[in-house]
Amino acid sequence: MEEMEEELKCPVCGSFYREPIILPCSHNLCQACARNILVQTPDSESPQSRRASGSAVSDYDYLDLDKMSLYSEADSGYGSYGGFASAPTTPCQKSPNGVRVFPPAAPPPPAALAPPPPPRNACLTCPQCHRSLVLDERGLRGFPRNRLLEGVIDRYQQGRAAALRCQLCEKAPKEAAVMCEQCDVFYCDPCRLRCHPPRGPLAKHRLVPPAQGRVSRRLSPRKISTCTDHELENHSMYCVQCKSPVCYQCLEEGKHSSHEVKALGAMWKLHKSQLSQALNGLSDRAKEAKEFLVQLRNMVQQIQENSVEFEACLVAQCDALIDALNRRKAQLLSRVNKEHEHKLKVVRDQISHCTVKLRQTTGLMEYCLEVIKENDPSGFLQISDALIRRVHLTEEQWGKGTLTPRMTTDFDLNLDNAPLLQSIHQLDFVQMKVSSPVPAPPILQLEECCTHNNSATLSWKQPPLSTVQVEGYILELDDGNGGQFREVYVGKETMCTVDGLHFNSTYSARVKAFNKSGVSPYSKTLVLQTSEGCNFDTQGSPYSQLVDIKKMVAVAWFSFDPASAHADIIFSNDNLTVTCNSYDDRVVLGKTGFSKGLHYWELSIDRYDNHPDPAFGVARIDVLKDAMLGKDDKAWAMYVDNNRSWFMHNNSHTNRTEGGITKGATVGVLLDLTRRTLTFSINEDQQGPVAFENLEGLFFPAVSLNRNVQVTLHTGLPVPEFYASRSAMP
Repeated sequence: MEEMEEELKCPVCGSFYREPIILPCSHNLCQACARNILVQTPDSESPQSRRASGSAVSDYDYLDLDKMSLYSEADSGYGSYGGFASAPTTPCQKSPNGVRVFPPAAPPPPAALAPPPPPRNACLTCPQCHRSLVLDERGLRGFPRNRLLEGVIDRYQQGRAAALRCQLCEKAPKEAAVMCEQCDVFYCDPCRLRCHPPRGPLAKHRLVPPAQGRVSRRLSPRKISTCTDHELENHSMYCVQCKSPVCYQCLEEGKHSSHEVKALGAMWKLHKSQLSQALNGLSDRAKEAKEFLVQLRNMVQQIQENSVEFEACLVAQCDALIDALNRRKAQLLSRVNKEHEHKLKVVRDQISHCTVKLRQTTGLMEYCLEVIKENDPSGFLQISDALIRRVHLTEEQWGKGTLTPRMTTDFDLNLDNAPLLQSIHQLDFVQMKVSSPVPAPPILQLEECCTHNNSATLSWKQPPLSTVQVEGYILELDDGNGGQFREVYVGKETMCTVDGLHFNSTYSARVKAFNKSGVSPYSKTLVLQTSEGCNFDTQGSPYSQLVDIKKMVAVAWFSFDPASAHADIIFSNDNLTVTCNSYDDRVVLGKTGFSKGLHYWELSIDRYDNHPDPAFGVARIDVLKDAMLGKDDKAWAMYVDNNRSWFMHNNSHTNRTEGGITKGATVGVLLDLTRRTLTFSINEDQQGPVAFENLEGLFFPAVSLNRNVQVTLHTGLPVPEFYASRSAMP
């Protein structure tokens, strides 16, 4: 309702309409406001007189058109406003609603100074559309009263929750104390005493409380609209051509005799229906506008969030550049310090050397001077030759570059920072949206895609007709359980091998290309499923057509892993044979880890001296490498000697069985992660019952041995008969 309030206010006074009249342009004015903005024009300056004088078309030509239009009532009755003769000297004003209001003409000069005024016509200009018209002899009474608007204003004011206010207070209206039913005005106590004294004719007026007055207003019968030409007649028909209600007397006088007229009630219902239909369309537009405003407000919030995120990213990038520069600064300062220390060391060494040599030379000189002072010729001649040679030799030693500095004081380092400064000055934001297209989705080459053990090799290429430049590719793989995709490769190559996949798992792979313009759509999604056989089929995919490659790796091929093994382990035979150079037990793991499926491998005993106790089994990647397998909680093993075998986990021994190993024996390890069990065999004889149960996680084949044992690993073997027959049992 509050949005409607502007529709109920007069454009001149800015208050709610009081006795509104309808102008021919369909706008409304308070009757008092219309009276205030009337403009009087002399008859001598009327459009008729100007045309009669033969002058050119003037600013008042439109007045005659409006007058003729008003008399005929056959058209809209208004033309373009061009101004009056007095308009240039009278500036327009603005009403409280912000529209221009043309004030009345200036007051006439005193009668003694001015001639008798000629007859004048009244002209009214709409303050909203600035259309003007000349009033006839009826004046403002010629405009119909808008009683419907009065009713809307009454209902609006009655529905407002605020207390009733005095209607005569000039500044801040006070709360009304009474209402006069005859005047239909609310008064506060001061205004009632000043404007409505209880004497004279006003003494007979009935004053009621404001609330009761509001109710009486609501219950008072609505006045029936009467004809503007015949005030005693009610409107009963509607002139279609003039688009206005008329009475029977208007029809009898012949003014509308040639016009099409219809019943007032029927046209009332028809126009209500048309207005309702028009409102439906406007309502849809208003609903769209509200949704659009919500979208814009969300955009404001999103822009603020993106701005904060972008600023944080920018600060992080600049901080990274500053950190890199600081690190490089530290490196360069370190080099300068090293050069500084080197120069000081060379100079100090030369100072020390020269100081020692100078001390020796000075001592030799003093000794020679003392010898010269001696007066014994024979004694002098005995040592003079040797002294002369020493002096010459010392002099020659000083002359071989000894007095030349070995190091300069200048630093032979010159930092070339011009390219970096230029790069910093050119540091700017790249254009995020460019006109060049993004690459087309790559095509997976199924004939070159393959799997081996727990690794998969994928190959792709761009479409043959694609001419868009590609800067690189992004390969994504899920987790093997239908989970989210993750990036496993980003680069320019069109082939990639992914290692470390789980056995008996289904993986989905997809690839996309990118350049500076953006990222292409995803390629066809490649599904690698570990099951026996090899076949292709097509399924649906949320990204594109889904191609299944069902390729079974029935057995696992692997070797020992030098990277994770203890340093004392010795490898040979392509990392399939291991021994040790220590008398203590050392652990070595296989390269492949298992988390699903059924896997079997064997270890043949190539050397077995002095009855050692090797251990065989599985372990976590972080198992202790310098202790027997099974000593900690990261390994599950069977350790054996030449007569017996034990199962051991977390240094706990269980299920001692008869049967040891010798040179040439074969130890089998069977890991069933479907049933989560671990079983051992020696020479194809199962050792006891199931060794370990409830295994879950990632396990690597493991062996612990010392220098008295050498074993060879055999992989890619089928499941032994004793376990296959048991698995076939219901």
